[in-house]
Amino acid sequence: MKKPVLLVLAAGLGSRYGGLKQMDPVGGHGQSIIDYSIYDARRAGFETVVFVIKHELEQDFREAVGDRISRGMEVRYAFQELTDLPAGYTVPAVRKKPWGTNHAVLAARHVIDGPFAVINADDYYGPGAFGMIYDYLTAHPDQPDRFQYAMAGYLLGNTVTDNGSVARGVCQVGEDGFLTEVVERTALFKDGDGARYSPDGGETWVHLPGSTLVSMNFWGFQRSFLDEAWERFPYFLDRILAENPEKGEFFIPLMTDDLIRRDRARIRVLSSTDKWFGVTYREDKPSVVAALREKTEQGLYPENLWNV
Repeated sequence: MKKPVLLVLAAGLGSRYGGLKQMDPVGGHGQSIIDYSIYDARRAGFETVVFVIKHELEQDFREAVGDRISRGMEVRYAFQELTDLPAGYTVPAVRKKPWGTNHAVLAARHVIDGPFAVINADDYYGPGAFGMIYDYLTAHPDQPDRFQYAMAGYLLGNTVTDNGSVARGVCQVGEDGFLTEVVERTALFKDGDGARYSPDGGETWVHLPGSTLVSMNFWGFQRSFLDEAWERFPYFLDRILAENPEKGEFFIPLMTDDLIRRDRARIRVLSSTDKWFGVTYREDKPSVVAALREKTEQGLYPENLWNV
């Protein structure tokens, strides 16, 4: 069986943050959050990382991130392009933004030929989840009747920011530990030990306790996911183009929910108690810098991750 590779979604421009947050240093020696995630992934067994970026960012990204990380990992690139659509589909005139996280995953379909994990570029996940995902992928190949995937689940209270809203997938898990449903909530605000969201544009609010299990977009898939996603992409495009051609998105949870409903996949939820850190907003950066400095002082990370 081929070794799992790590797929990093880094094509976003960080509009809320106000810059290319994926490249913004949060540690010594120019290290960004991506560096810490990939360092954790390497310790877990990953040897190859694929970055999904935009073509126009390639040179800057290589210089700021990729060349440094290539000292410790094999680095590949894939490019998310608005025009990368199935035959028969064209980009509507009103569309300016990419087609969502699952479209970003599909950008790597030509450079991944085995199991892979998916993470965001701007989230710190903690070392535990990388080991769990890697071990699961290597021990659970697809079965003849069902695909075998995994998801790292986090406690909601560990994944919110004081500085605005976050998007999280709210999960339902069966007694057997497998995912039964994940609902994407794109505007969750910190609320006590948990978070709240509004289903009706702010007229009413629903509180979710901090113990709620959520997805941080950390998934473990076999190669079959890419093939299925490309085959099913037209179905989701039809919905997006009919309902919201300007901003509708093909989220990973839309695909996983569809596979679960059709009994085509089992997705094991691997729970992590690690605390999330991220730079969703510029105001988040000081707390991320302080947290990673503390972890370095505790010995979890070397001062210079890649010896540069």
